[in-house]
Amino acid sequence: MSIYIWGAVFVLSLTILIKSSDIFVGAAEKIGLSFGLSAFITGVLIVGIGTSLPELVSSIIATTKGATEIVIGNVLGSNITNIFLVLGIAGVIGKNFTIKHDLMRVDIPFLLSATLLMSLMILDGSFSMIEGIMCLSAFSIYIIFTIMNPIPETKSIGFETSENSKKTEKQNKILIREITLVILSSSGIFLGAKYTVDSVIAISNILGIATDIIALTAIALGTSLPEVLVTISASRRGNPEMAVGNIIGSNIFNGLVVMGIPSLISPLLIPHSIIIFSLPTLIAAVLIYSFMVYDKKINQLEGGTLLIFYFYFIGRILGIMG
Repeated sequence: MSIYIWGAVFVLSLTILIKSSDIFVGAAEKIGLSFGLSAFITGVLIVGIGTSLPELVSSIIATTKGATEIVIGNVLGSNITNIFLVLGIAGVIGKNFTIKHDLMRVDIPFLLSATLLMSLMILDGSFSMIEGIMCLSAFSIYIIFTIMNPIPETKSIGFETSENSKKTEKQNKILIREITLVILSSSGIFLGAKYTVDSVIAISNILGIATDIIALTAIALGTSLPEVLVTISASRRGNPEMAVGNIIGSNIFNGLVVMGIPSLISPLLIPHSIIIFSLPTLIAAVLIYSFMVYDKKINQLEGGTLLIFYFYFIGRILGIMG
Protein backbone atom coordinates (compact mmCIF):
# COMPACT_ATOMS: atom_id res chain seq x y z
CA MET A 1 0.00 0.00 0.00
CA SER A 2 1.05 3.60 -0.56
CA ILE A 3 2.25 6.06 2.05
CA TYR A 4 -1.09 7.88 1.85
CA ILE A 5 -3.11 4.78 2.69
CA TRP A 6 -0.81 3.87 5.57
CA GLY A 7 -0.96 7.47 6.75
CA ALA A 8 -4.75 7.29 6.81
CA VAL A 9 -4.58 3.97 8.67
CA PHE A 10 -2.24 5.54 11.25
CA VAL A 11 -4.54 8.52 11.86
CA LEU A 12 -7.69 6.38 12.04
CA SER A 13 -6.21 3.68 14.29
CA LEU A 14 -4.62 6.26 16.59
CA THR A 15 -7.98 8.05 16.83
CA ILE A 16 -9.71 4.79 17.79
CA LEU A 17 -6.95 4.07 20.31
CA ILE A 18 -7.26 7.50 21.92
CA LYS A 19 -11.07 7.53 21.97
CA SER A 20 -11.26 4.02 23.42
CA SER A 21 -8.72 4.98 26.07
CA ASP A 22 -10.71 8.09 26.91
CA ILE A 23 -13.87 6.01 27.42
CA PHE A 24 -11.92 3.49 29.49
CA VAL A 25 -10.40 6.15 31.73
CA GLY A 26 -13.70 7.98 32.23
CA ALA A 27 -15.45 4.80 33.27
CA ALA A 28 -12.58 3.60 35.46
CA GLU A 29 -12.34 6.99 37.15
CA LYS A 30 -16.02 6.91 38.11
CA ILE A 31 -15.68 3.39 39.44
CA GLY A 32 -12.71 4.38 41.60
CA LEU A 33 -14.32 7.53 42.94
CA SER A 34 -17.55 5.68 43.71
CA PHE A 35 -15.54 3.44 46.04
CA GLY A 36 -14.27 6.45 47.94
CA LEU A 37 -10.74 6.71 46.57
CA SER A 38 -9.17 10.16 46.94
CA ALA A 39 -8.53 12.41 43.94
CA PHE A 40 -4.79 11.86 44.07
CA ILE A 41 -4.99 8.08 44.52
CA THR A 42 -7.51 7.92 41.68
CA GLY A 43 -5.09 9.92 39.53
CA VAL A 44 -2.17 7.62 40.31
CA LEU A 45 -3.80 4.20 40.29
CA ILE A 46 -6.74 4.45 37.91
CA VAL A 47 -6.30 7.46 35.65
CA GLY A 48 -2.52 7.24 35.53
CA ILE A 49 -2.52 3.55 34.66
CA GLY A 50 -5.60 3.78 32.46
CA THR A 51 -4.17 6.54 30.30
CA SER A 52 -1.03 4.43 29.83
CA LEU A 53 -2.94 1.55 28.26
CA PRO A 54 -2.21 2.82 24.72
CA GLU A 55 1.53 2.69 25.45
CA LEU A 56 1.25 -0.79 26.97
CA VAL A 57 -0.85 -2.41 24.27
CA SER A 58 1.03 -0.81 21.38
CA SER A 59 4.36 -1.86 22.96
CA ILE A 60 3.21 -5.46 23.40
CA ILE A 61 2.04 -5.65 19.80
CA ALA A 62 5.26 -4.03 18.55
CA THR A 63 7.27 -6.66 20.43
CA THR A 64 5.30 -9.54 18.90
CA LYS A 65 6.11 -8.09 15.48
CA GLY A 66 9.82 -7.85 16.23
CA ALA A 67 9.90 -4.05 16.36
CA THR A 68 11.11 -3.92 19.97
CA GLU A 69 12.83 -0.52 19.51
CA ILE A 70 9.35 0.99 19.39
CA VAL A 71 8.88 0.08 23.07
CA ILE A 72 11.69 2.23 24.48
CA GLY A 73 10.89 5.06 22.07
CA ASN A 74 7.26 4.92 23.17
CA VAL A 75 8.13 4.84 26.88
CA LEU A 76 10.74 7.60 26.88
CA GLY A 77 8.80 9.76 24.44
CA SER A 78 5.58 9.42 26.45
CA ASN A 79 7.25 10.12 29.81
CA ILE A 80 9.01 13.20 28.46
CA THR A 81 5.74 14.33 26.87
CA ASN A 82 3.88 13.80 30.14
CA ILE A 83 6.22 16.10 32.06
CA PHE A 84 7.05 18.76 29.51
CA LEU A 85 3.77 18.94 27.58
CA VAL A 86 1.08 17.62 29.95
CA LEU A 87 2.33 19.31 33.13
CA GLY A 88 3.18 22.39 31.09
CA ILE A 89 -0.41 22.63 29.88
CA ALA A 90 -1.68 22.06 33.43
CA GLY A 91 0.54 24.89 34.69
CA VAL A 92 -0.62 27.32 32.03
CA ILE A 93 -4.33 26.48 32.32
CA GLY A 94 -4.41 25.94 36.08
CA LYS A 95 -2.38 29.12 36.62
CA ASN A 96 -1.03 29.13 40.17
CA PHE A 97 -2.30 25.95 41.82
CA THR A 98 -1.35 24.30 45.09
CA ILE A 99 -0.86 20.56 45.62
CA LYS A 100 -2.09 19.31 48.99
CA HIS A 101 -0.75 15.77 48.68
CA ASP A 102 2.72 15.18 50.15
CA LEU A 103 4.51 14.14 46.95
CA MET A 104 7.92 13.94 48.62
CA ARG A 105 6.72 11.28 51.04
CA VAL A 106 6.58 8.39 48.56
CA ASP A 107 5.66 9.34 45.01
CA ILE A 108 8.54 11.58 43.90
CA PRO A 109 11.22 9.37 45.48
CA PHE A 110 9.69 6.33 43.78
CA LEU A 111 9.43 8.15 40.44
CA LEU A 112 13.12 9.08 40.70
CA SER A 113 14.02 5.51 41.70
CA ALA A 114 11.98 3.98 38.88
CA THR A 115 13.58 6.31 36.34
CA LEU A 116 17.06 5.53 37.63
CA LEU A 117 16.39 1.78 37.63
CA MET A 118 15.15 1.79 34.04
CA SER A 119 18.03 4.06 32.94
CA LEU A 120 20.69 1.76 34.36
CA MET A 121 19.04 -1.28 32.79
CA ILE A 122 19.05 0.10 29.22
CA LEU A 123 22.58 1.53 29.17
CA ASP A 124 23.95 -1.70 27.67
CA GLY A 125 21.63 -1.38 24.67
CA SER A 126 19.18 -4.12 25.68
CA PHE A 127 16.46 -4.88 28.21
CA SER A 128 16.13 -8.52 29.28
CA MET A 129 13.37 -10.62 30.78
CA ILE A 130 15.08 -10.65 34.19
CA GLU A 131 15.22 -6.86 34.16
CA GLY A 132 11.58 -6.78 33.17
CA ILE A 133 10.61 -9.02 36.08
CA MET A 134 12.54 -6.74 38.45
CA CYS A 135 10.66 -3.70 37.13
CA LEU A 136 7.29 -5.43 37.47
CA SER A 137 8.17 -6.43 41.04
CA ALA A 138 9.08 -2.83 41.86
CA PHE A 139 5.77 -1.62 40.46
CA SER A 140 3.86 -4.18 42.53
CA ILE A 141 5.57 -2.88 45.67
CA TYR A 142 4.58 0.69 44.76
CA ILE A 143 0.94 -0.25 44.21
CA ILE A 144 0.70 -2.24 47.44
CA PHE A 145 2.32 0.53 49.47
CA THR A 146 0.10 3.23 47.91
CA ILE A 147 -3.08 1.29 48.66
CA MET A 148 -2.04 0.19 52.15
CA ASN A 149 -0.88 3.66 53.21
CA PRO A 150 -3.52 6.11 51.99
CA ILE A 151 -3.40 9.74 53.03
CA PRO A 152 -6.79 11.10 54.17
CA GLU A 153 -8.15 13.81 51.92
CA THR A 154 -11.29 15.76 52.49
CA LYS A 155 -11.94 16.78 48.92
CA SER A 156 -13.60 14.38 46.52
CA ILE A 157 -14.60 14.73 42.90
CA GLY A 158 -16.84 12.96 40.47
CA PHE A 159 -20.02 11.59 42.02
CA GLU A 160 -22.08 13.59 44.48
CA THR A 161 -21.67 11.53 47.65
CA SER A 162 -24.82 12.87 49.30
CA GLU A 163 -26.81 11.84 46.26
CA ASN A 164 -25.16 8.42 46.20
CA SER A 165 -26.23 7.70 49.76
CA LYS A 166 -29.86 8.34 48.78
CA LYS A 167 -29.80 6.53 45.49
CA THR A 168 -27.82 3.34 46.01
CA GLU A 169 -29.76 1.43 43.38
CA LYS A 170 -29.13 4.12 40.79
CA GLN A 171 -25.42 4.06 41.61
CA ASN A 172 -25.28 0.29 41.14
CA LYS A 173 -26.79 0.68 37.68
CA ILE A 174 -24.21 3.34 36.85
CA LEU A 175 -21.42 1.05 38.01
CA ILE A 176 -22.70 -1.77 35.79
CA ARG A 177 -22.73 0.63 32.85
CA GLU A 178 -19.20 1.84 33.57
CA ILE A 179 -17.89 -1.72 33.93
CA THR A 180 -19.46 -2.56 30.55
CA LEU A 181 -17.78 0.48 29.00
CA VAL A 182 -14.42 -0.63 30.43
CA ILE A 183 -14.78 -4.04 28.79
CA LEU A 184 -15.92 -2.71 25.40
CA SER A 185 -13.34 0.07 25.26
CA SER A 186 -10.60 -2.46 25.93
CA SER A 187 -11.35 -4.04 22.55
CA GLY A 188 -11.05 -0.66 20.87
CA ILE A 189 -7.71 -0.08 22.59
CA PHE A 190 -6.36 -3.39 21.30
CA LEU A 191 -7.49 -2.88 17.69
CA GLY A 192 -6.35 0.74 17.63
CA ALA A 193 -2.93 -0.19 19.01
CA LYS A 194 -2.48 -3.07 16.57
CA TYR A 195 -3.07 -1.00 13.45
CA THR A 196 -1.16 1.97 14.84
CA VAL A 197 1.94 -0.22 15.15
CA ASP A 198 1.36 -1.85 11.75
CA SER A 199 1.11 1.54 10.06
CA VAL A 200 4.19 2.92 11.85
CA ILE A 201 6.31 -0.05 10.72
CA ALA A 202 5.04 0.33 7.16
CA ILE A 203 5.59 4.11 7.06
CA SER A 204 9.10 3.81 8.51
CA ASN A 205 9.97 1.23 5.84
CA ILE A 206 8.60 3.37 3.02
CA LEU A 207 10.25 6.62 4.16
CA GLY A 208 13.41 5.03 5.52
CA ILE A 209 12.88 6.61 8.95
CA ALA A 210 13.90 4.71 12.07
CA THR A 211 10.89 3.33 13.92
CA ASP A 212 12.23 4.61 17.26
CA ILE A 213 12.09 8.20 15.95
CA ILE A 214 8.43 7.78 15.01
CA ALA A 215 7.83 6.18 18.40
CA LEU A 216 9.51 9.10 20.21
CA THR A 217 7.40 11.66 18.36
CA ALA A 218 4.16 10.59 16.67
CA ILE A 219 3.31 7.52 18.78
CA ALA A 220 4.45 9.13 22.05
CA LEU A 221 2.38 12.25 21.40
CA GLY A 222 -0.61 10.26 20.21
CA THR A 223 -0.63 7.83 23.13
CA SER A 224 -0.11 10.75 25.54
CA LEU A 225 -3.21 12.57 24.32
CA PRO A 226 -5.38 10.84 26.96
CA GLU A 227 -3.07 12.29 29.65
CA VAL A 228 -3.34 15.70 27.99
CA LEU A 229 -7.15 15.55 27.92
CA VAL A 230 -7.41 14.25 31.50
CA THR A 231 -5.02 16.92 32.76
CA ILE A 232 -6.83 19.75 30.99
CA SER A 233 -10.16 18.51 32.33
CA ALA A 234 -8.80 18.10 35.87
CA SER A 235 -7.18 21.54 35.84
CA ARG A 236 -10.36 23.23 34.66
CA ARG A 237 -12.36 21.44 37.36
CA GLY A 238 -9.96 22.75 39.98
CA ASN A 239 -8.43 19.33 40.71
CA PRO A 240 -4.72 19.80 40.04
CA GLU A 241 -3.84 16.88 42.31
CA MET A 242 -5.46 14.46 39.87
CA ALA A 243 -3.43 16.02 37.05
CA VAL A 244 -0.17 15.65 39.00
CA GLY A 245 -1.10 12.15 40.19
CA ASN A 246 -1.92 11.23 36.61
CA ILE A 247 1.59 12.18 35.46
CA ILE A 248 3.32 10.33 38.31
CA GLY A 249 1.21 7.20 37.91
CA SER A 250 1.59 7.18 34.14
CA ASN A 251 5.36 7.69 34.16
CA ILE A 252 5.97 5.03 36.81
CA PHE A 253 3.69 2.62 34.94
CA ASN A 254 5.44 3.32 31.63
CA GLY A 255 8.94 2.91 33.01
CA LEU A 256 8.25 -0.29 34.93
CA VAL A 257 5.27 -2.06 33.35
CA VAL A 258 5.30 -0.92 29.71
CA MET A 259 8.98 -1.89 29.65
CA GLY A 260 8.50 -4.96 31.83
CA ILE A 261 5.66 -6.85 30.16
CA PRO A 262 6.99 -6.72 26.55
CA SER A 263 10.39 -7.96 27.81
CA LEU A 264 8.65 -11.18 28.92
CA ILE A 265 7.90 -11.81 25.24
CA SER A 266 11.30 -10.87 23.82
CA PRO A 267 14.44 -8.93 24.86
CA LEU A 268 14.08 -5.27 23.92
CA LEU A 269 16.52 -3.50 21.62
CA ILE A 270 17.64 -0.05 22.81
CA PRO A 271 18.94 2.16 19.94
CA HIS A 272 22.17 4.06 20.71
CA SER A 273 20.57 7.35 19.64
CA ILE A 274 18.05 7.01 22.46
CA ILE A 275 20.74 6.38 25.06
CA ILE A 276 22.76 9.47 24.12
CA PHE A 277 19.92 12.00 23.91
CA SER A 278 16.41 10.88 24.86
CA LEU A 279 17.49 9.10 28.06
CA PRO A 280 19.40 12.12 29.46
CA THR A 281 16.41 14.28 28.48
CA LEU A 282 14.06 12.05 30.47
CA ILE A 283 16.33 12.13 33.52
CA ALA A 284 16.50 15.92 33.29
CA ALA A 285 12.72 16.12 32.91
CA VAL A 286 12.12 14.02 36.04
CA LEU A 287 14.57 16.15 38.04
CA ILE A 288 12.93 19.37 36.83
CA TYR A 289 9.52 17.94 37.69
CA SER A 290 10.72 16.99 41.18
CA PHE A 291 12.10 20.47 41.85
CA MET A 292 8.95 22.17 40.56
CA VAL A 293 6.56 20.23 42.78
CA TYR A 294 8.81 20.38 45.85
CA ASP A 295 7.05 23.50 47.13
CA LYS A 296 3.67 21.97 46.19
CA LYS A 297 2.96 24.79 43.73
CA ILE A 298 2.96 25.09 39.93
CA ASN A 299 2.66 28.50 38.28
CA GLN A 300 2.17 29.69 34.71
CA LEU A 301 5.83 30.62 34.25
CA GLU A 302 6.89 27.08 35.15
CA GLY A 303 4.23 25.65 32.86
CA GLY A 304 5.36 27.82 29.95
CA THR A 305 8.99 26.83 30.53
CA LEU A 306 8.06 23.14 30.36
CA LEU A 307 6.31 23.69 27.03
CA ILE A 308 9.46 25.32 25.62
CA PHE A 309 11.46 22.27 26.70
CA TYR A 310 8.97 20.01 24.91
CA PHE A 311 9.11 21.90 21.62
CA TYR A 312 12.91 21.85 21.76
CA PHE A 313 12.90 18.10 22.37
CA ILE A 314 10.64 17.45 19.38
CA GLY A 315 12.65 19.82 17.20
CA ARG A 316 15.89 18.07 18.14
CA ILE A 317 14.50 14.59 17.46
CA LEU A 318 13.20 15.65 14.05
CA GLY A 319 16.47 17.37 13.19
CA ILE A 320 14.92 20.83 13.03
CA MET A 321 17.24 22.05 15.77
CA GLY A 322 20.92 21.20 15.82
